[in-house]
Amino acid sequence: MIEHITSTKNPKIKYALGLRERRERDASGEFLIEGYREIFRASQGEVSVHTLFTCEEQFLGVNEQTLISSLQERGVKIYACAPPVFDKLSYRDRPDGLLAIATQMKMTLDDLSHGLNTTPKKVPLIIIAEAIEKPGNLGTILRSADAVAADGVIVCDRCTDIYNPNVVRASTGTLFTVPVVEADGEATWAWLKKHKIAIAAATPHAANEYTAVDLTGALAIVVGTEQLGLSQRWLEQAEIKMRIPMLGVADSLNVATATTLLLYEALRQRGGVL
Repeated sequence: MIEHITSTKNPKIKYALGLRERRERDASGEFLIEGYREIFRASQGEVSVHTLFTCEEQFLGVNEQTLISSLQERGVKIYACAPPVFDKLSYRDRPDGLLAIATQMKMTLDDLSHGLNTTPKKVPLIIIAEAIEKPGNLGTILRSADAVAADGVIVCDRCTDIYNPNVVRASTGTLFTVPVVEADGEATWAWLKKHKIAIAAATPHAANEYTAVDLTGALAIVVGTEQLGLSQRWLEQAEIKMRIPMLGVADSLNVATATTLLLYEALRQRGGVL
């Protein structure tokens, strides 16, 4: 049975709005997913969606009813909202009438190890994102990781919550298709050493351009904070150092753009197959 909500003061609406704040997400262990594509990808993975708010007047006509029926069959509670209510819920400029609440996924480095062990012939490619500050950048990194079928993203010493609604949005739901782990630097270094995965870092001081270094082995591409770049500790740990040519006045690329370049170069060197 679908319940109808006509007031923005409804307790369920207030609870959902609270999940925009990190402290509420941390306290509840839940987060928001907005948009057909994002919710569909979550439903295809192992994400536990338990609540769905809908607004039929805002649907874009991309099989919304099929998705709603599928989620309803799984026991997801459906709430049909009046347009003003959904406008209050939505954090998008152009809402498409679908917003869900789900339980956060808690993946560990051991889980990531299990994934590597299930495909032992595959040469691992990992992305390590150190202290990324902007949700849009982290989401774009996840999208690029999905595009090249990377084995996982490790978020080290996090600044941005991976369940920030803007991470989910910028990732276009690839947060649910790429293994994502949050870990500190020490644990990550030990994990990389255990699996014999080399660290590759981009720095303007490197002798070789990124197209001239060997990226075909078991590899972790590590990228750093937008303002300061990688910490000295990560640079010292890197077995492979490379630079991205900068011919203008800027001394570096946006971190998500740089990550995408490096990932596709690794893909190119591996013959288009990871």
